[in-house]
Amino acid sequence: MDKKWTIRTHDEKKEADFAQELGVSRLVAGVLLERGITDADEARSFLDPYNTQPFYDPFLLPDMNAAVGRIKRALETNEHIVVYGDYDVDGMSAVTVLLRGLRRLGADVSYYIPNRHTEGYGIHTEALEKLAAKGANLLISVDCGITSVEAVDAMQGKLDMIITDHHLPEGPLPEAVAVIDAHREDSIYPYSDLCGAGVAFKLCQALFSELRDEPFETYTKDIEVAALGTIADLVPLLGENRKIAAMGLERFQDTELTGLRALIEVSGCQGKKVNAGHVGFSIAPRLNAAGRLETASKGAELLLTQNEAKAAELASELSQINSERQGIEQEIFEAADSKMQTMNMDNTHVIVVAGENWNPGVIGLAASKLTEKYYRPSIVIGIKDGVGKGSCRSIDGFNIFEALSACKEDMIQFGGHAMAAGLTVEADHIDALRESLEKWAQDNIKEEVYQPVLKVEAEFHVGDIDINLMKELEKLEPYGMGNPRPLFADFDIQAEQARTMGRDGKHLQMTFPGGFRAIMWNHGDDVPMIQSGAVDIAYVPEINEWNGMQSVEARVSELRETESRRVPPTREILAGIYRVIRSRAGAEQMARGTDIQLAAACGVSGYTYRLAIKIFDELGLMQQKEDGVFVPNAPEKRSLEDSETFRRCNEK
Repeated sequence: MDKKWTIRTHDEKKEADFAQELGVSRLVAGVLLERGITDADEARSFLDPYNTQPFYDPFLLPDMNAAVGRIKRALETNEHIVVYGDYDVDGMSAVTVLLRGLRRLGADVSYYIPNRHTEGYGIHTEALEKLAAKGANLLISVDCGITSVEAVDAMQGKLDMIITDHHLPEGPLPEAVAVIDAHREDSIYPYSDLCGAGVAFKLCQALFSELRDEPFETYTKDIEVAALGTIADLVPLLGENRKIAAMGLERFQDTELTGLRALIEVSGCQGKKVNAGHVGFSIAPRLNAAGRLETASKGAELLLTQNEAKAAELASELSQINSERQGIEQEIFEAADSKMQTMNMDNTHVIVVAGENWNPGVIGLAASKLTEKYYRPSIVIGIKDGVGKGSCRSIDGFNIFEALSACKEDMIQFGGHAMAAGLTVEADHIDALRESLEKWAQDNIKEEVYQPVLKVEAEFHVGDIDINLMKELEKLEPYGMGNPRPLFADFDIQAEQARTMGRDGKHLQMTFPGGFRAIMWNHGDDVPMIQSGAVDIAYVPEINEWNGMQSVEARVSELRETESRRVPPTREILAGIYRVIRSRAGAEQMARGTDIQLAAACGVSGYTYRLAIKIFDELGLMQQKEDGVFVPNAPEKRSLEDSETFRRCNEK
């Protein structure tokens, strides 16, 4: 789907003044202002979180004193402590941080992570009963528990519980020994966006401050694991999270954790300066795969082991599981996407697709891919024994939790937030849910919400990017939620060369005037478009190292024909395109090829071609398919004026 490109507006004087005050380039100053950072001290903390962003006093978190007091008593009387975590990377990281901290204090401690497939998310009374029966005296939850009122009540007098969480409270708090969550209404903690591992790290800071006289300001043990959870859980990399991420990333290559070193190696990151991108796209997915397909305990076991042979074995196994996850994810996505071919996307505002035995641990990833492809909120549901478990992903401006709340009669249960959610629904109610969501969307969401927007930081000619500018941009790292990597654009540029690269020619490589190299993943089919005229690119500049030499290249994220090539189709152009496509379709009635290939055959831009096919589709003259265009025999004669798209093009 074509995106609307927007370029940030610049207040040149404000940028210049801020840049001078901070001693940075105007470009960096402009990015900071765009992030809403207008105070010089805040900006300095942002640019140098390692040294200038403080750790806040952990005892400002609600119930921290009570938690530390109860843990101290458990240590003194040698009670058995269980750390109870979640099955995602944040949960595994939180378990690791707290378990290792407690072991340093001499605790008798073990951990428990529920199985995603047989138990589901959260604290379960059955599991608590078993843990108590095995001799647990104190249970500390990490990354879960803030809504576990019934489970905590059921264990009164049987098992003392401390809840540490970062999710939003819903109603009354559990009657636990302590409930540590910065989102509590009575919290006075200065920062509320810590992840589960971040809260576990703060608990360790408090424990060592109280029991070992180690100032919390200097306690940084296992901060790399806290950073792993922080980056993987997609919490904003601002404030204290930014300090945890920055300090943790520095520790990745010399970490004491044998298991983490093995994970870094199998992820292909050994010897590299690990950044948030490496964690988010290479390291964390291998841990997440364990919780999605098997049991998250394997991920926690890897992070906790100090045995090199065991670490290598587990890391290799998690890589294999991740490869299996990728295959299953692709199968589900393709099956879900095939169901889209019968839908009219102009009249579809919420995608709801379901299939028998789709793995519930992977459907969320498939939903993300559908949302990315069609820019619609997507719900993918796996059905088993007549019950569907669904995962939802949304778009800016469409609150999926609000939508589900309005349609709750059609579901057994649901939960989540504005951008992502989960649900359970009877299989025979899925159609009703789809209809209810569609009606809610039509009544409550404006059409412009469904137009994806590409936010560009600045127009910057690719030939003007140099190493010095890259060093300036490095000050903005680590990138992540709340601090996206700046995206630049260059307009109306002609590549000197365009070719495919990689296995099966899947990727695109371009060379622009001055020998500047740019690559675009999974766009090898766009070579004809590059060769046929000028383009606009949206890109991220990167430093490429080869044989000890550094150079700057562009990683292109969006590509389009330049404005002069984006011509709405006239009657004459439409007639020409129709003749070419009908001729190529032949007796089998299919003109096969990608949009770019067929546009090149017609001698028009991809933009013009796509509009033409949409007009023909509206008139019943052609139909877009996955592998080309279907041309029916002897179609009914129609007037071009019957096409809404044609009328809209001519209005312009």
